[in-house]
Amino acid sequence: MADSSFFTYTNKDFINDVCSGQQTRSRFDIALRSRWTEKRNAGLFRYHLDDLETRVLPGPCGYIAQLNIMRGIERRKPQEILSVRQNFDPKQFNFNKINPKELLFELLKESESSCEAICHQNGSKRKCKVIINVSPLEFGHCLLVPEPDTCHPQILTPLAVQMGIETVLLSADPGFRVGFNSLGGFASVNHLHLHGYYLNHQLRIETSPVEPILPKKNLYRLLDFPVGFLFYTQGPNLDLTVNAVCGLTDAMVDRNIAHNIFITRGCPPQRERDPSSSRYGVRVIVWPRLSCFGAKEESAFNVALCELAGHLPFKNREDYETVTEEGVQDIIRKYLLPQEEFSELQKHVMKCL
Repeated sequence: MADSSFFTYTNKDFINDVCSGQQTRSRFDIALRSRWTEKRNAGLFRYHLDDLETRVLPGPCGYIAQLNIMRGIERRKPQEILSVRQNFDPKQFNFNKINPKELLFELLKESESSCEAICHQNGSKRKCKVIINVSPLEFGHCLLVPEPDTCHPQILTPLAVQMGIETVLLSADPGFRVGFNSLGGFASVNHLHLHGYYLNHQLRIETSPVEPILPKKNLYRLLDFPVGFLFYTQGPNLDLTVNAVCGLTDAMVDRNIAHNIFITRGCPPQRERDPSSSRYGVRVIVWPRLSCFGAKEESAFNVALCELAGHLPFKNREDYETVTEEGVQDIIRKYLLPQEEFSELQKHVMKCL
């Protein structure tokens, strides 16, 4: 990275031989971790993130609970959201208004797939800014903001999905995760962004069993709780998966169905339940869910991308110390799309993709 404000890459930078538990770092990991640490040391976060107190909840799901009291106290007040399709409002906070020092770097791909041309019609390269999350969940917590000047609302675009998958492929660390909260799915800011962070604990969804829905479109159904859609790809050509993911999310936006997405290294659909297997590919899990509109209640246990994936950040010690696997599932269940609606959505998606 000759210019520290840019990270330029090609498909050749994707890491294929990733194994659960390995500690090697790629060029991307080194750039992200070093720049993020610099920002932390410069005091740009709302609080100093130490090693978080962590425990694995007893039970087959292996939920990862973490105590992060300061995030609950110091994070920016979430915007009021009234619809999954809410328009971008330039008067509200957005990522064009951040302190320029919060920028880690811009992602620039030297050659892109056919679904995302290198240039706009005006000839300028498409960019994705990577900025710090000033209220971090975990080490390296950053935001991927594709084409911030375009002022997209919080609705996924092909470029956003592609950048999300590609950053996971750029990392040699199986603990690097990317996620997305839609409007109504506990997104805090209505300006297109994804979350990225490191979680040094294995999650059940990396190896959860699936059943095929449309294998030719890399689409499966996640069988473990909570049930969701799962896409799998090993790259480097991501067009098929990107278009299929966007086909699903577009269908949900059209129906005003909120959703959360988690992108992580995982084993192929044919090799589930093998925690020691290599993580050659990427699992993209999409959960349709009941919408939560209006301003977020900060004291609530918010069910969003982390919680659905099995990573549970807690804002107070009592909940952190007393929560059980059954209690977690009872809370999550309240936000899931009813089975009948999920099945109807699945039938619709099978016709559309």
